[in-house]
Amino acid sequence: MKSIVQSIPGYRINEYMIVLSLPEDLQQKIGQVKKEFADTYKTISGGGKSHVMLASFTQYAMLEEKLMTRLNAVAMGFRPFKVELKDYTSLPSHAIYINVTTREPLKNLQRELKDFQQLMKLNKDTRPHFPDDTNILIARKLVPWQYEKSWQAFSNRSFTGRFIADNMLVLKRRQGEKAWQIMKKMDFMNLPVTTRQGELF
Repeated sequence: MKSIVQSIPGYRINEYMIVLSLPEDLQQKIGQVKKEFADTYKTISGGGKSHVMLASFTQYAMLEEKLMTRLNAVAMGFRPFKVELKDYTSLPSHAIYINVTTREPLKNLQRELKDFQQLMKLNKDTRPHFPDDTNILIARKLVPWQYEKSWQAFSNRSFTGRFIADNMLVLKRRQGEKAWQIMKKMDFMNLPVTTRQGELF
């Protein structure tokens, strides 16, 4: 029954991610770290582009337009900000990240997104996820020896990077699919509330 309902266009279920994308030079720099990690510790290289995740959620396709309007209004009112990356952190005992030291603007942006999280809620069991920890993933699902050896090395390594976050991307995929598509890029424009409200009505 579920699959029949999902085949009706409006009732299709999509997965969404809201992320800050990184400039190409930083993507390459992090890509090299990921590749080196995979080669050294025999992990599957974390393919795809690196990003800072702000939120992820699942929702019916019929609510997409309404969601995009609200997200766009948030972006229009948000001011571009600098994001600093420094060294490594870990989630014992199975993941290694690049540490994002910029916290306040990211929390503020997530707070604005949370204002309409009801729209991101598919049902009582499927709620939106707003990670507390907005670090950039290098490797996850590590087995104990991989974690212990890699963290011993990476806890002493340094990494620096910075970029100006002047937009957020909405990524989308049909539930059950693997590849994410960029659905929309939304620029941070620091516009006053009245201009943004015009977008909503």
